[in-house]
Amino acid sequence: MDSLTQIVLGSSVAALVVPPSHRRRAILAGGVLGTLPDLDVLWFNVFGSDAVTEVTWHRGPSHSLLVLTVLGLLLWRLLKSRSSLIQSSPLQWLLAIWLALITHPLLDAFTVYGTQLLWPMKIPPVMWATIFVIDPLYTMPLLIGVVATCRLSPHKTAQQTSGSGRDRAARNWLVAGLLVSSSYLVWSVAAKSLVDQVASQSLAFLNLQNAPRFSTPLPFNTLAWRVIVMVPNGYWFGDRSLVADRGAMQFTYHASDNQALSQLTSVPSLQRLLWFTHGFVGVNVHRRDNGEHRLILADLRMGLEPDYFFRYDIAGIDERGSWIAAPEIIQMSESGDIVKTLSWVWKRIYTPNQ
Repeated sequence: MDSLTQIVLGSSVAALVVPPSHRRRAILAGGVLGTLPDLDVLWFNVFGSDAVTEVTWHRGPSHSLLVLTVLGLLLWRLLKSRSSLIQSSPLQWLLAIWLALITHPLLDAFTVYGTQLLWPMKIPPVMWATIFVIDPLYTMPLLIGVVATCRLSPHKTAQQTSGSGRDRAARNWLVAGLLVSSSYLVWSVAAKSLVDQVASQSLAFLNLQNAPRFSTPLPFNTLAWRVIVMVPNGYWFGDRSLVADRGAMQFTYHASDNQALSQLTSVPSLQRLLWFTHGFVGVNVHRRDNGEHRLILADLRMGLEPDYFFRYDIAGIDERGSWIAAPEIIQMSESGDIVKTLSWVWKRIYTPNQ
C-alpha cells in the first residue's frame, strides 16, 4: 500500500494500545514504524541494483513477519533503556511497536504485488489481491481517526486519567477508523469471492475451470475487477463490475509467445522474475525502429491490456535466428495514458460489459 496508508495504520494501532497520556508519542512512533519496512528501496538507490533485484526484493526481508518481530523486540529493548516513557508501560509499548511493524506487510499482502511474509522461506510472495495499492476508501477512515486523536490527546504526557471524556472520544475515533477500514478490507475479500465464483462458472464453458488464474480489483476501487487465466499459448482476461454486470462473465483471448520464453527459463534472473509473478506473464515480440526484434515480458498482474506497469526486455535474436537472453533484463518505461485508463475504469463500474 501507499506510504500515507501505512503511516496512519501504524499510528492507529500503536496509539490504541498505549496509555492515553502516551497517545501523541505513539502516533508519531507508529507512523515512523509503519513506513519503516518500505525503506528497503533506499538500499537499492544507495548501492545500486538491476531491475529484477529491485522488483523482486522489494517487500522481501524487510516485510518478513519473522524479521520484523525480531526487529521490533530489539528496538523495544533499545528504546526502553533510554526512554522513561517506555519504562513506565513496557509491555504496552512492546505491543505498539510490534503491531505498527507487522501490520505493514500484512496489509501489503492484500494487494497483488506480492509480499514475502515468510522470508527466508523460499515460497512465492503472498498476493491475496483484494485491494488496489492505493484505495482512499480504506485510507480515509484511518486518517480521520488519527487526526481526531491528535486534536483530542494532550500535548504533555502527565496527569490524564483514562476515564476522561477527551480520552474516551480519542479512543472511539481510533476504534472507529480501524473498524471502518477493516470492514472495507473484509468487503474486498467478499467481493473477490463473488467475482471468482462467477469466473469459475463462466470458465467451465471454455473447459478452463482448472487453469491457473487470479483476480484483482481495477485501480482505486473494489467494484470493478479483472480476471486473468493462463493457457499454454496465451491467456484469457475478463472484466467484472459488481454494479453493472449480470449473467456469465466474458473473456477475451491474447496470444503469448511462451515457446520463446521456454528457451530462456534457465536464466537465473528470469527464473526469479517468473517465481515472483507466479508465472502470470505475457510474452510478445517487439520490433524496434531499427528493425531489431526484442522479446518483451509483461507482468499481467498490474495494469490493463496492453499497458502494463512492469514490462521487461528479456531477449534478442542472434545470427542463427534463435532467442538469446539479454545480458541484463531491463525494465521498460510505462506506456499508455493514465488519465484515460482511470476514466475507463470509472465508467466500467457503471457500464455493463458488451
